[in-house]
Amino acid sequence: MKKSSMIKKFFQAALIPAIMFTALNASVGTAQAAEAANDYPPVAQVQAELEKLPGTVFPIGGPNTAYEKWFTGRTFIAPLAKANVGVSNVTFVDGAHTYWHKHHGSCQILVTESGRGYYQIWGEEPQQLVPGVVATIPENVKHWHGAAPGTYMQHLAVMQSGPEVSTEWLEPVDDAVFAALK
Repeated sequence: MKKSSMIKKFFQAALIPAIMFTALNASVGTAQAAEAANDYPPVAQVQAELEKLPGTVFPIGGPNTAYEKWFTGRTFIAPLAKANVGVSNVTFVDGAHTYWHKHHGSCQILVTESGRGYYQIWGEEPQQLVPGVVATIPENVKHWHGAAPGTYMQHLAVMQSGPEVSTEWLEPVDDAVFAALK
């Protein structure tokens, strides 16, 4: 069976129903936490901006303060599952994106839900992320991802969980290279 078929069956059979149930429960209380955080736009404003874009809007969650030093701009995170596979909905506000980084001990699967963005693997051209696009980042591969300049984006980030899994944060994406993206 092809890798893409296995991933699709995994999402259809097990993960998507669990995500939808958990997402509905996770949204309770997280909006208030996001609005209370300093320098983050109100969740209602982020929700309204995402609803203007193509795709499905998942719960926004709370401010991504634990990782904000490795992101440009503001992001929100809604953890949806943490068993053997961690699943989080990440919302990127107004062109926010990650620094270059690598994941050790797991590949990372990005499932674009709404808006428009990019991901880039080191040494390759940036690839556009629009609703329905799934990107698989291999383990130990340097990459970045986030919203396109001047717009919002949401994606699910799916990775194995456990003590052997870690993220190595590297340098910021070059501002001029990012600004040149459409």
